[in-house]
Amino acid sequence: MPVARNHMSRDLLTVAPGDPIGEVAKRMCDRDVGAVLVMEGESLAGILTERDVLRAVGAGIQDDTVVSDHMTRDPETMSPDDTTQHAAVLMIHGGFRHMPLVEGDQVVGMLSIRDLMRVVLDNAAPRGV
Repeated sequence: MPVARNHMSRDLLTVAPGDPIGEVAKRMCDRDVGAVLVMEGESLAGILTERDVLRAVGAGIQDDTVVSDHMTRDPETMSPDDTTQHAAVLMIHGGFRHMPLVEGDQVVGMLSIRDLMRVVLDNAAPRGV
C-alpha cells in the first residue's frame, strides 16, 4: 500500500491567521493551490481552502476580513507514513479534500484528493502498450 510521504506536496503555501483573505486568495491563484496552511509561528492553527474562500465571498468580504474569520481550525492531520488509503478514508468521511501531514508538531507536507487520484490512476494505467 503506498504511503502518503511518496505522494505529498512539499512546497507548501503558508499564511498567518491575521493575513487579509483577499490577498491570500490572490496568492492561492498565483500558486495554483486549493488550500493553504495557516500557521501561528511553527504551529498549525488551521487550513484555508478554496471552499472557505468561496464561503467568505458569499458572506461578503470586507477590507478587514482576515484568514482566521473563515479558516478551518485544528484540521484533521495524519502522519506521512500512513497509507494513501487511510488518507482517502479520512477525507471521504470527513468531507474535505486536503490533509496536512505532520511529524510530531511539524507540518511536512500536504496531501490532496488530486494526489490520491494520481495514485489510483498510476496503478490502473495499462502497461506495455
